[in-house]
Amino acid sequence: MRAISWTVLFPLTVAILGLGAIVVWVVAVPAPPLARRVPGLDRPVQPLRRESEKHELSGTLVTLDGKPSSISGEWPRFRGPNLDAIWEDPSVTLARSWPPEGPRRIWSIEVGEGFAAAAIKDGRVYLIDYDREKEEDVVRCLSLDDGRDIWQFRYHNTVKRNHGMSRTIPTVTDKYVVTIGPKCHVACLNRLTGEKYWLIDMAERWGATVPPWYTGQCPLVENDRVILAPGGPQALMVALDAATGKEFWRTPNPRDWKMTHSSIMPVVFQGVRMYVYCATGGVVAVRADNGAIIWDSPEWKISLATVPAPLPLPDGRIFFCGGYDAGSLFMRLKNEGDKILPLVESRLPPQQFGSTQQTPVLYKGFIYGVREKDKQMVCLDLNGNQRWASGSQYRFGLGPYMIANGLLLALDDDGTLTVAEATPEAFRPLARARVLEGHDCWGPMAIVKGRLIVRSSTEMVCLDLTAN
Repeated sequence: MRAISWTVLFPLTVAILGLGAIVVWVVAVPAPPLARRVPGLDRPVQPLRRESEKHELSGTLVTLDGKPSSISGEWPRFRGPNLDAIWEDPSVTLARSWPPEGPRRIWSIEVGEGFAAAAIKDGRVYLIDYDREKEEDVVRCLSLDDGRDIWQFRYHNTVKRNHGMSRTIPTVTDKYVVTIGPKCHVACLNRLTGEKYWLIDMAERWGATVPPWYTGQCPLVENDRVILAPGGPQALMVALDAATGKEFWRTPNPRDWKMTHSSIMPVVFQGVRMYVYCATGGVVAVRADNGAIIWDSPEWKISLATVPAPLPLPDGRIFFCGGYDAGSLFMRLKNEGDKILPLVESRLPPQQFGSTQQTPVLYKGFIYGVREKDKQMVCLDLNGNQRWASGSQYRFGLGPYMIANGLLLALDDDGTLTVAEATPEAFRPLARARVLEGHDCWGPMAIVKGRLIVRSSTEMVCLDLTAN
């Protein structure tokens, strides 16, 4: 027999040893356990920090020489006491005409660039501001008399200019003031002294994603509970104890919808109180008592930026509107067995009505708002039919508007304030004046006892609208 060549024997030996090693590895190493796929939850893992890993956020309280005004009344949150952007006070008569220079300016202050607007309670004005030099969010409490700071609560937050920084409105109760900063920091303070109850970061605690152009959501506080929409992987909405910051309930987020610039709006349907929110992928409603999802719908969503809040209408209807050619949508809630279903009733094309930034006002059965396409103020009936438009000589851009003692107040982009009759019959302007010298005058207005607070991108002004 011929001897086997080494050049053949060596490779054969290596192959046999390698095959044996593979067999040993397969037998000896256990297979990893595989979890069953759950539809809707197989998204990239974004683990939340454990409670023990979260660091305590700190801030600094600065007491200053401002004194609270003796003027009573409140505009304590986004869209006022009743969340409808309507102010009524029979003890006050508003002027229906102004001198050539406009209404009297009571005071003005410089503010950090942005659109954050005021809340007012018991002679104090509250504002979330930004100090670019010190890189700090600043919760400010001012005197309604002269705009001087009573106190400031500051915490570090690096924010770069991105078409303004701060752009939300505080919510003030008898005991608390709650703010949301541009990067999702939520502060709950003593409204009189500014002392901190708690300060949290929604991005850290619930995995919230800071929206483009920063946070625009205004906090909602009901029954000493702070209601937020983080839009985190496991927390679409949460309710916190205002005193401690601890969770009462948390809404799951199976569709992975994220935070928008819109704010949560309470809606009551057949005795059920719910919180309705426009998230990135659609609209969701949760029970106010426990956060359970009642219904959701992908029928209303805006690809670029969702800003206006839902507008509750009578008879279980809700009006949604947006910019970027989104137009508007009328939704009707319907009971079906033990479920509440959201049904699309009708849509309006953007040429008929759409709003980029401001939430329309429902007043005495009619909807008032500025149309995105031509920047005119329009009045719609509850089916979306136009009753009037303000005309090309009255354009308002992205500015705010409200109803005050039956008068329609509207501010345009460049600081011109118009007062008109709030009637569905026709657009009837009464007076008009430039009240701000800046630009991007987009922050919602606040009013008590005829004192109106408006702002440009860098200035806040208090005006006297009374008929003195």
